[in-house]
Amino acid sequence: MTDPDLNALTEAARAAWLYALPLVEVASARSRGFPVAGPMNSFGHMAELADHNARAITTPNNDTLYSSAQLDLSKGPVSLTLPPSGDRYLSVALMDAYTNNFAILGTRTTGVKGGTFRLVGPLDAAEGPNVIRAPTRHVWALARVLVDGPHDLAEARRVQAGLQIQGPSAESPAAHGAREADWPEYFAGVARLLRDNPPPVTDRAAMEVMAPLGLGDFDPGRFSPAEAEAIAAGVAQARLDVRRGGGPGFVEGWSYPQAQLGNFGEHYGYRASVALGGLAALPPVEAMYMRAKGPMPRALFDGNEDWVLHFPADRMLPVQSFWSLSLYEATADGQFFFTDNPLDRYAIGDRTPGLALNADGSLDIWIGNRSPGPERESNWLPAPAGPFALFIRAYLPKPELLDGRYRLPQVTPA
Repeated sequence: MTDPDLNALTEAARAAWLYALPLVEVASARSRGFPVAGPMNSFGHMAELADHNARAITTPNNDTLYSSAQLDLSKGPVSLTLPPSGDRYLSVALMDAYTNNFAILGTRTTGVKGGTFRLVGPLDAAEGPNVIRAPTRHVWALARVLVDGPHDLAEARRVQAGLQIQGPSAESPAAHGAREADWPEYFAGVARLLRDNPPPVTDRAAMEVMAPLGLGDFDPGRFSPAEAEAIAAGVAQARLDVRRGGGPGFVEGWSYPQAQLGNFGEHYGYRASVALGGLAALPPVEAMYMRAKGPMPRALFDGNEDWVLHFPADRMLPVQSFWSLSLYEATADGQFFFTDNPLDRYAIGDRTPGLALNADGSLDIWIGNRSPGPERESNWLPAPAGPFALFIRAYLPKPELLDGRYRLPQVTPA
């Protein structure tokens, strides 16, 4: 091959690795049984809130119970039933194989009375009310049921138990290569995933860039040593690119989600970054995820120092449902998990029992490895003695948060 051909192969490998990462991460979640193991085409329920032992998927939340169903619509439609939820936040995100939220059912969209919905595959005929067409054969249904604290767990579980799926049984998909795999295994798995879940026609230009890899009939043995080296170089570049992130940067100490979050369109780099650092993220209209900018590399904070987040009385987070501040240990490969701590507290927010306002109605949240003292411990979010990240989740954000008129206060040294 000439140098231009090798360059094209390197770019094909880089683009294909990033393009397919969401497919691979969803397949990995499916094989690991996140958040709970269960047969295909049925809900598994996580009956406890996530804690520091939850390591199956990055950036879990500590506000809601999860219910998860991995669906295969190739055998026919499935019926999805939501229970009445009353004042309790409930959502069921329906994600295609590429992590796009093609429908969200629940509090915001279908209301609080529940109902039964018929989910059909991309090629199936469909008639009647409450029909939802999936863009891909494989679908991930991920439900979130709000818990207002330990006293509310039993009632939240009752609502969770009302989530039901009826449909034909299905076999688990074939094996695939994880993101850590060498390129022959990774792209062989990608080829299978693409055959099961063909890309939309609007990705045709992207597929042309990847064409030198021959993913339609992938054979790693056909590449010469020079070509194999070019592919490996493209994969190495993709791994660097995804860890650099595809977000919009920081504004006044916080990053805010791009409008494409959760429905990515042709923003493949951003989609890959979210698959690595925030798999199964909801679109902003349902929930906004904001990350604080720390002074350490990768925008991390140091838990050996003390930090404070101060909300003035007239600048509380504008949400229609709830908000929380979560703290995560940071891993070397760019993922985030809750950290063990003496309070068993992994998030703090507007529903935290005992949260104390100041005399003027403002709110201080104290963050660090050391306790801020007995009088402040009700507002303490414990950190590890090392690097950590801070994320705020705001469910059902009000317009001023969605459109940027409201900005979060900065996290500052205490």
